[in-house]
Amino acid sequence: MEDEDIALNSVLGLELNRVFFAVRETANKQKIIEFAREVLQSERAELADNISPEGPAS
Repeated sequence: MEDEDIALNSVLGLELNRVFFAVRETANKQKIIEFAREVLQSERAELADNISPEGPAS
């Protein structure tokens, strides 16, 4: 499952990069950056919630 997540994240990152460079307006690029940051922060928070104080679940 972890390999699938890594592959999906790679594809999504490449697609986000493609969209970013296809957009010409700076304001829209800033919106893309803000959206990506929000997604990363929520994913990091979710990951932190899933890890117990004793360490990752086996």
